[in-house]
Amino acid sequence: MVGIVIVSHSQKVAEGIRDMALQMSRPEQQIIAAGGIDDDKIGTDVMKISEAIIAANTGDGVVVMVDLGSAVMSTDTALELLDAEVRDQVKIADAPILEGAISATVEASLGSSLSTVLATAEDARNLRKC
Repeated sequence: MVGIVIVSHSQKVAEGIRDMALQMSRPEQQIIAAGGIDDDKIGTDVMKISEAIIAANTGDGVVVMVDLGSAVMSTDTALELLDAEVRDQVKIADAPILEGAISATVEASLGSSLSTVLATAEDARNLRKC
């Protein structure tokens, strides 16, 4: 199953999104929250992100959900720390973090491919609420 990593500047936000996504997934689905920096401060931690990607990867790849632009930069830096084989199986979704994470989790839980999980997350940009 494709793993999901949630990168937010806030640990609480990342964990909250993870908790919501877990409610809609299979028990074995890997969803890892990588939010905040030490001492519950706002920011992103390259090492935390790198470790989360490794933990989420069961061999089918990982989709990373990010909240803001600097989370993308931190994730890109975290990817540089990984082996090329792992790095090639990690995709950053250009999607809203909450809706994208929920959509990606449901799709991943169905056993879909990395490209399908990524596309589903990115399609969440188009979800209308009214």
